[in-house]
Amino acid sequence: MALYEHIFIARPDISPQQVAALADMIKQTLEEGGGRVCKQEYWGLKNLAYPIAKNARGHYTLLNIDAAHDAMVEVDRKLRLSEDVLRHMSIRVDEHEEEESVQLRSKSRDDRGHRSDDSRARPDTRPDTRTDDKEEAKA
Repeated sequence: MALYEHIFIARPDISPQQVAALADMIKQTLEEGGGRVCKQEYWGLKNLAYPIAKNARGHYTLLNIDAAHDAMVEVDRKLRLSEDVLRHMSIRVDEHEEEESVQLRSKSRDDRGHRSDDSRARPDTRPDTRTDDKEEAKA
């Protein structure tokens, strides 16, 4: 069996529970074909780079899949027939990433460094060229 990363974008007007039902439909189709879903990540409702079927947003879901090619063909057929799916894409990979995807990784504000804490900042080595007007007036 081959390893795949599969992403689908669902319409924005459906609920997250309906998106989960779409993912369950994919799981069931794969299990009937002898495959399995290794990992599922719901990325949430995100803005699209360009409108698709007059939709500016969509529910993104990533599935890591271990299945035969025939099972993936059946998943592709069912998703093309579904009116709730705007786009989908399957990519064959050599291995799945065990950690969460880049989309789910986010730094909290506390983890970010402050500009004043930057150890690469150069010290101010410019010569002081300012003159005091009062000293010149006295001389």
